[in-house]
Amino acid sequence: MSGARAAIRYAKAILSLATDKKSAESVNNDMKLMANTMSENIELNDVLTNAVIKAEVKKAVLLKIFPKLNSISTDLFDVLITNKRVDILPEIAIQYSVLFDAVNGKEKAKVTTAIPMTKELEAKVLDKVRELTNKEVTLENIVDESIIGGFILRVGDKQYNASISNKLNKLKREFTLN
Repeated sequence: MSGARAAIRYAKAILSLATDKKSAESVNNDMKLMANTMSENIELNDVLTNAVIKAEVKKAVLLKIFPKLNSISTDLFDVLITNKRVDILPEIAIQYSVLFDAVNGKEKAKVTTAIPMTKELEAKVLDKVRELTNKEVTLENIVDESIIGGFILRVGDKQYNASISNKLNKLKREFTLN
């Protein structure tokens, strides 16, 4: 990820400005919209990263696609174009949301399961999350059939692996050591 450190710095600056102007939540909604749109639209990313396309065209494209953004969000376009960093806008949008959630005591947990989560498994996972963190957590379910069963929970930098494949690998290691 090129520009990841720069994206974090821009995101921190925007969050600070938005907090001062009491617009942090509105800007967060803008950043989520931008991140989702840019992750789903390869052509938009191509426009932003293309060095041949003029800065004015990039700004016009962004303003056309995102016409109803907070002024702080649209001012970000100008800053990025001036600094020739408009290519890192998707990363900035993602980092802003991460920082916003951290400031507000929220965190995203990734749960990998072999099949889509049931309500029972979701309750079990949320119990485990409460053991690992005291923040409000939103769950993101990733389906990976290779774990066979159980789940792998990742909250921040902590990981809890309760997958069948992990247990089988532990058994395999025990048998090969003896």
